[in-house]
Amino acid sequence: ALLARGGHGALPDAAALVSGVVAKSEMPFMIDASALGGRALVDVAVSKARFRKGRSRVGVIGLGYVGLPLAQAIATSGHSVLGFDIDPTKIEILAAGRSYIRHIDGAGLAAFRAQGRFDATTDFSRLGEMDAILVCVPTPLTRQREPDLSYVAETRRQIARTLRPGQLIVLESTTYPGTVAEVMKPILEQGGLISGRDFFLAYSPERED
Repeated sequence: ALLARGGHGALPDAAALVSGVVAKSEMPFMIDASALGGRALVDVAVSKARFRKGRSRVGVIGLGYVGLPLAQAIATSGHSVLGFDIDPTKIEILAAGRSYIRHIDGAGLAAFRAQGRFDATTDFSRLGEMDAILVCVPTPLTRQREPDLSYVAETRRQIARTLRPGQLIVLESTTYPGTVAEVMKPILEQGGLISGRDFFLAYSPERED
């Protein structure tokens, strides 16, 4: 993986997907402009170079037991990470150099903050600054034992407000097959950008070892 390496269990799966999605030969939905009536694609080579050189900006939405360790793993690899969460208490704890998750070292996160490689915010308008956005919001089971997608639905609306060409959106949250295509994609395309042409959309199920 280009974004995360080392002893962080299986968490960097989405980070590995980010590195693959910008490699044109590896992702089938990166199609030629000739198939799109001549409309220019984003410059995949430039995007790929940013990730390989550690210059990409990665946003992680949902700083819980999956999102925060993932953000730490990506920062460890040298990339700049901005965490997003609706809970201001989490943001305050992280700003104070502490952690609310037992196995995450608050001092380590504080060091990344001092180096400009990690920060956290409740300001979702900053999603437009990111090259890749990893969605790690909760999907608790309903009484019918189905995933509650209310957090995913709100997150897609937040992303759609600032979506720009070239961004990669990866859903990490546990859900049923088809969520990306049926729930996320239609809303993200409402602004006129097309998935697979103007921005990239993928699913990488979360794992915590």
